[in-house]
Amino acid sequence: MRFVPSHLKQSAATLDRRSAVRSMLLIFAAVMVCVSAMVFTALDRVGHYANQLDEERSREAVTGAIQTFRDQLTATLHDYVAWDDAVTHTQDPLDLEWLQRNFGMMSYQSELFDVVMVLDGAGKPVIAYSEGKPIVSAILSSYMTPDAWLLFKRVASGKADAVPEASSFVSTIKGVAAVGVGLIRPRMAVDAERPSPSYYVVMMRHLKGVSLERLSRAYVLPGLHMADVEIDGTHRVDIKGPDDKPFTALGWVSRSPGDTSLAQVRPLVWCAVAMIAIYMLLLFVTGSQALSRLSADEAAAVKLSLTDRLSGLPNRAGLFAGMADLVDKAQRDNKDVALLYLDLDGFKEVNDAYGHATGDLLIRSVSAGLRVLVGEGSVLARLGGDEFAISFAGFDVHKTAIELSERVLDFLGEPLTIGERVAVIGCSIGLAVSRRGLVPGEELIRRADMAMYRSKEDGRGRWTLYDPSMDEEREERNLLELDLRAAIDRHEITVSYQPVVDARTLRISGVEALARWNRDGHGPVSPDLFIPIAESTGLIDMLGLCVLRSACLALKSWPDLTLSVNVSPGQFRDPAFVGHVAKLLEDTEVDAARLTLEMTETYFVQNPARARQTLDLLRKTGVKIALDDFGSGFSSVGYLRQFGFDRMKIDRSLVQSVGEGGRALEMLRATVALARSLDMPVTAEGVETEAQAMALRLAGCDLLQGFLFGKAMAAADIDRLRMSGPLFTLSNTG
Repeated sequence: MRFVPSHLKQSAATLDRRSAVRSMLLIFAAVMVCVSAMVFTALDRVGHYANQLDEERSREAVTGAIQTFRDQLTATLHDYVAWDDAVTHTQDPLDLEWLQRNFGMMSYQSELFDVVMVLDGAGKPVIAYSEGKPIVSAILSSYMTPDAWLLFKRVASGKADAVPEASSFVSTIKGVAAVGVGLIRPRMAVDAERPSPSYYVVMMRHLKGVSLERLSRAYVLPGLHMADVEIDGTHRVDIKGPDDKPFTALGWVSRSPGDTSLAQVRPLVWCAVAMIAIYMLLLFVTGSQALSRLSADEAAAVKLSLTDRLSGLPNRAGLFAGMADLVDKAQRDNKDVALLYLDLDGFKEVNDAYGHATGDLLIRSVSAGLRVLVGEGSVLARLGGDEFAISFAGFDVHKTAIELSERVLDFLGEPLTIGERVAVIGCSIGLAVSRRGLVPGEELIRRADMAMYRSKEDGRGRWTLYDPSMDEEREERNLLELDLRAAIDRHEITVSYQPVVDARTLRISGVEALARWNRDGHGPVSPDLFIPIAESTGLIDMLGLCVLRSACLALKSWPDLTLSVNVSPGQFRDPAFVGHVAKLLEDTEVDAARLTLEMTETYFVQNPARARQTLDLLRKTGVKIALDDFGSGFSSVGYLRQFGFDRMKIDRSLVQSVGEGGRALEMLRATVALARSLDMPVTAEGVETEAQAMALRLAGCDLLQGFLFGKAMAAADIDRLRMSGPLFTLSNTG
């Protein structure tokens, strides 16, 4: 055995330990280098991924912002072109003052559009405004660029979609703008119909300044700006024109959350490599925060796209998303899904009377109230305009839906204070139920919408549960509407006349004109059926004028008679109605004093200021105004004094109760005495018996009308009655 000195042994052990330590240090250093390299590599990848996620989110947000900016202009354009009043004022004669006021002036400081033009069918400008000021012809071409003309020709030629509207982006003298072109047409018009002459509205909303700042804040996109498509860059989204070619871009400043995170943690890693675990924890926390911020931004953008800006409630897309979750949950839990479809009654009148600003406040007030009424777990959405929807799931949804409907009706039945004004509205509700969630959300909305329209048809201010028979009735109603429109166009609506007799002599003194329709292939259609359809579809204006013209022509053959014609609230709301009546009297050469227009009190109650203005204009034409169906509604003495009608027409319900005697007879006498005190002649309709006629004459009625003296008849029969004596002989002429 070889001998080794102890100090050499110790030296060798020391060397071995040093070598081991050195090896361990080298290994540790290598491990640290490898770990550090892995850490930095992983950190770089996380930073790059975070930047990439932020880039993708920003790109999606910018794309959504561009689309939303265009969709908002498209929605605004639709509201302005699918407008019955606009159609009326663009027909001969063209009302330039109305167009300037309702289109041109609305571009001043508007968030919805800043340039508006109305063009005729040949593309010739009727009006052109930019930010409330007329556009001089010298720079008009700077707005109506070739791209804008391309959109106009697409709509004018009928090559647009089913709706005669089109929108895109163009470049104008003011910069990049979303532009929309739409045909002015009735709101409920069939797609194939185009008014003649045709006029088109061109709206522009420029993407700059305040608009860019608003989009930047709404979509959390710092440094949003217009970019050049010719310059390479990743932080931009191209904007395409009508020819589907990009001509500009929208860029933003990248926040680079990954780089920011790396800059924060890298010094800590260099200074404390030994604390890699802590560093990894910090990296994890930092990365989690970055991803959380990205997720929060993405969630905010998604929520914004599903939210109605005015009310803060989910919009139509939000309702679909919420109902999809409800249906899925209902199918899993074996529950039913209920949907309430609400439409405000009288909202249009509030908008017309007080302006859109007050209407917006009303929508916010209604939304706040509905939030209180709707329970947790339900979906409350605003579908646009004055329509809302409430959906929820449960085991006894029928009862819950009915109770909720009653609470909503009670809430909206009360006057609402809007600033310094008080608005009186109501609502019509349609209910639909999906058993066990088996009916898709879209179909459930359609059914509830149909039930809501049934509530409106039945008098409003009520709820109606969907029934499958409504589908058949809706189809029949649509066919009836098409046939009625064709009948009016072909002058197939006839007029019958019911005699109106002098209460003293019982001789015919006048007639009431009544519309009659013998539907081709079906036979006679009751006025109680086709008149409401005409009112709801906007056909009442043509129908009413058709009846009035025929009656006035017949009246020329009856110089000793007067004529009464019913006027619907739809006709009365038409600003051009007074002009139509005056023109018709001039054309037929009928003395206006022989014509009495009969109107119910409904419109006077809803719109007293506008009603008084229209009455004053009608009186200037020389016609007389009668309050029809007095005693069936509000029957306010205040309205009688306020509007000063030329005649009162007592409702048949009050006449029918006269035979009962007692209080009914006293009420009749009091009603006639009230009219006499206001120097207002009285006509009683619905007279069917001799006793009723005697009581009405003794009470002071000067004109009588009813089956006792004759039903509605042809003009030839009226000629025969004029030649005869009294139409009826009372046993006691009093």
